[in-house]
Amino acid sequence: MKRIVIISIVLSVGIVNLLQAQFTQVELFSGFDKTDFTAYSSYFINENKSLSINTLAFFQKFNDEENQDFDEAGVQPTLFWNLNEHFSIGPSLYYNSFAGYSRRLSAKFTLKNPRVLCVIIPSIAHSEKLDASYAEVFAKLQFNTPITDKLSLWINGQFLTVWDKFQMHSRSFQQFRAGLSLKGHQFGVGADFDQYGPNPIQKSSFGLYYRKTL
Repeated sequence: MKRIVIISIVLSVGIVNLLQAQFTQVELFSGFDKTDFTAYSSYFINENKSLSINTLAFFQKFNDEENQDFDEAGVQPTLFWNLNEHFSIGPSLYYNSFAGYSRRLSAKFTLKNPRVLCVIIPSIAHSEKLDASYAEVFAKLQFNTPITDKLSLWINGQFLTVWDKFQMHSRSFQQFRAGLSLKGHQFGVGADFDQYGPNPIQKSSFGLYYRKTL
């Protein structure tokens, strides 16, 4: 697992540098139960901004030996065709340390203004390891409000659910963050709730996070 973690970091940093991404966000979350690292970048590849590459890389590592079977890493580049400012569609290739490689087709709905961001991404995919299709829905909600000229309050939530063969639960999570942003540096408290398998095994973690948008 350590090897996968290192590869995830190298790939995410390398991809970000290669693309000179127009939007890059990295987050470190750590508590008594586990540590999470996430890097996300988005880059337009043509002048009229109808095509973009979005890249996600992440890992999570549990601190207790009894939970280390749930250590997880993933890398996913997606080519999106932006139909307009709200709707996009495109294919991706995804590697996950649990499920192996899968080919995916995703749609993305984005609603944003200076204080609110809402992103919903439903996907259908085929897993090479399982030789079966599955469905996934990811959602991201973000709210911020200024406190002073340099300080603002941020509240974030991320949600995922995955269903093998479109009918059997495989993986879900709910991630919550609340903190302050000062000169582009965001920090605060967080909570992760993870569910694994058809009869979901529940894992929860509380800790501190740091996020930076480049």
